Amino acid sequence: MIKVKKRKSLRICQGDIYKNINLIEFVSEKNGVIEVSKIDFPYVVVLTQDCELQQDFNFRKGYKVGKEFQNKMLLSVLVAPIYNAEHVYLGQHLSDLDIQASVISKTSTKGKFLRKNEIPRYHFLNFPEEIPISDSIVDFKHYFSVNVEYLRKLKKMNFVCKVSELYREDLSLRFANYLSRIGLPELI
Repeated sequence: MIKVKKRKSLRICQGDIYKNINLIEFVSEKNGVIEVSKIDFPYVVVLTQDCELQQDFNFRKGYKVGKEFQNKMLLSVLVAPIYNAEHVYLGQHLSDLDIQASVISKTSTKGKFLRKNEIPRYHFLNFPEEIPISDSIVDFKHYFSVNVEYLRKLKKMNFVCKVSELYREDLSLRFANYLSRIGLPELI
């Protein structure tokens, strides 16, 4: 079980978990009609490094230290969706996008490895009882960015909790390791 903090800080922090966050999939215009396709994720976790988030906050609030420039500001925050573990096991966590994922039996070796965070692509989260989120899985393949101001405006209403420092460092390190892996082509 991970440790979380329910008290929110003034700023966006690494490990923050938010509910109901939209990803703008695409925007198109045809004959004067604008179409916006968005995906609503029930939960996401912030992956951007906390030092970057702190510098962005300080600069936006006018807390200048020394000779600072606007390059401390972030354009976006990196997040990853948090999926219900049962939906991942059934291969249905992407069903709203008409994507059928592979089934992972909870009792199989892969299912046990997933819960022990031994599969690089996934990070299993088991929340304390006081947090209204069932067992969940972060799929590092599905990370995306969210505009800083959009997330900041939603913080008051959409903040759920914050993964405590020790656990967020583990999550961050596992995400970085997944991204830095050397992908080899599959021979056919």
